[in-house]
Amino acid sequence: MRRLRSSTVVLGGMGVLAATITACGSEPDKRCVDPLTREQLPRYECDGKSSGSGTSGSGTAVATPRGSYYYGGSVSDNKVSGGSFNKTAVDSGGFGCSRTGGG
Repeated sequence: MRRLRSSTVVLGGMGVLAATITACGSEPDKRCVDPLTREQLPRYECDGKSSGSGTSGSGTAVATPRGSYYYGGSVSDNKVSGGSFNKTAVDSGGFGCSRTGGG
């Protein structure tokens, strides 16, 4: 029977630990989406750097974001489904994670 080298055991254990930690702390996918049509948009449409504009109190033109961030779900034919505009409504827990708290 072969004996594993200690470095192999340590590296394997570190890999499992790293995968567990990143799975628990991972964020859900975030996409910029038109809230009315659920069509996926470029990220700048949610960051307020779009070409659409409004005016501030001083009359200066300001960028108005067209989209909102949509968390989780999937995209099919450039339309999103299965997620939420509310980040806390999307479960981002992975293997071995537990969600605590209530709502």
